[in-house]
Amino acid sequence: MSHLGPSDATLALAPRPDAFDPRGRANSGRALTVSTEAMRGLLLWLMGFAGAFAFIEPSPYEIVGLASIFLFGVTGLWLRRALMPLALLSVLLNLGYAIAVVQVADESKSVTWVLISVFLAVTAVFYAAVLCTNTQPRLDWLLRGYLAAALIAAAAGIVAYFHLLGSLSDPFVLYGRARGTFNDPNVLGAFLVLPAVLLFQRVLIGRPSAAIRNGLLLLVLVAGLLLTFSRAAWGQFVLAALVVMVLSLLTAPSAKSRIRIVSIAIMGAVTGAIFLDVLLSLHQVADLFNERATLDQSYDVGHFGRFGRYVLGAELGLDRPFGIGPLQFSRFFGEDPHNSYLNAFMSGGWLSGFAYLTLTAITLVSATRFLRADTPFRSSYQVIYAAYLGEALEGVIIDIDHWRHYFLILGTLWGLMVASRRYLAEPERDVPSASCPQLLRAPTS
Repeated sequence: MSHLGPSDATLALAPRPDAFDPRGRANSGRALTVSTEAMRGLLLWLMGFAGAFAFIEPSPYEIVGLASIFLFGVTGLWLRRALMPLALLSVLLNLGYAIAVVQVADESKSVTWVLISVFLAVTAVFYAAVLCTNTQPRLDWLLRGYLAAALIAAAAGIVAYFHLLGSLSDPFVLYGRARGTFNDPNVLGAFLVLPAVLLFQRVLIGRPSAAIRNGLLLLVLVAGLLLTFSRAAWGQFVLAALVVMVLSLLTAPSAKSRIRIVSIAIMGAVTGAIFLDVLLSLHQVADLFNERATLDQSYDVGHFGRFGRYVLGAELGLDRPFGIGPLQFSRFFGEDPHNSYLNAFMSGGWLSGFAYLTLTAITLVSATRFLRADTPFRSSYQVIYAAYLGEALEGVIIDIDHWRHYFLILGTLWGLMVASRRYLAEPERDVPSASCPQLLRAPTS
C-alpha cells in the first residue's frame, strides 16, 4: 500500500507560534501553554456537542465551527502532507459542485447548498489537522462533547415520542418517529451510532467498575436509535457493533480478555433482546416497527421508487458530465436521489462523483491498515473506523452528504490514520509527559 505521505512534512495554515517535535509535543520556541490547549480542548468539546442541534439555521455548529477554525489557526494549526489526499479530493468534490451550480445560479438554495458543502469539507480537514497533534487529549475532548450531545438528543427523542411533555413534544417527533434535536429521524439515528458503539466498546473492554454506567447510557442511546425507526441507522449500528467486537477480540491482550468480551457480548445480546421486547410490547412502538422493518415501502419500489430512481439517475448522469446542479434531482424524478454517490454525480457532474467515490475508497483502504496498530488510541480508532464504514454503506441508500457528523467522522479518521503512522514509525517510545499524556509517535509504512 502506498504511503499517505511524508509524516514529518507540514504546510502552514497560519503563523506558527509553537514548534512541535515528531511526536506532537511542544519542544522548542514558545511552549504551548496550558491555557491555550485548554481553550482548544473546550472548542473541540463544543464542536462535538453542537453537532446535535440542527433544528435552527444557522445552527450552533456553524458558529462554533467557524470560531474554532479561526482560533486554532491563530494559535497554530498545521496541515501535514499526509492529509493532502483528503484535502485535494475535497477540493475536487466542491469544485465540481461549483461548476455545476452555474447552470442554476439564480436559485439561492442551490448556491447555499454548495457553500454548506464547502464549509463541511473544511471541517473534515480541520478535524484531521487538529488530531495530528496532541491526539489522545484532543480526541477525548471531541468525543466527550459528541457523547453529551447524543445523550441529550436521544433523551429528547424518547421523551417526545411518548408525549411526556404534551404539546411541547411535537417539535421533536416527525411522522410518528423520534427526531430529537434534528430535522430528520434518519439523521438522529445515524448520529447516535458512533457514541452508541463507543459505549458498547467500553462495556466490552473498559473498566469493569464502569460497565454498568456505560451500559445504562448505552440503553438510552439504543432506545433513541430504535424510536427513530430508521432502518439504515439500525443496520449501521449492528454492523459497526459487530466490527468493533471482532476487532476487540483480534486485539485482546489475552485469552482471558477474549473470554470476557464474548461473555459480555452474549449478556448484552440477551439484555438487548429483553429491552427490545419490552419496547415492542407497547402498541404504538410495535405497529410502526412492523411497518418500518420491511424493504418494500411504497417509496422504495416502482419505476420512480427509491431503487428505480437509482437506475434513471445513472442513465441521466451518463449524458450529463457536468451534472444537473444541486437540488435538481427531485425536479426530474419527483424525489431526492437518496444515494450520496449518485447525488454527487447529479449535483456536481463526473468530477464530483468520481472525487466522492475515490475519497471513500481511499479512506476505507488506508484506514484498514491501522486497525490493529498498537497505539494509545487504538480502541477509539476502531470505533471511528466502524462508524465510517457504516456511514459509507448507508450513503448507498440515503443522502449523507450534508450530515455534519459524517464529516466529523471522516476528518477524525484521517487524523488518527496520520497519528497512528507517526506513532509506529518512532522507534523509541518515550514515556508521555504528565502535561501532555499519550501523545503521538509515528508509523513506519
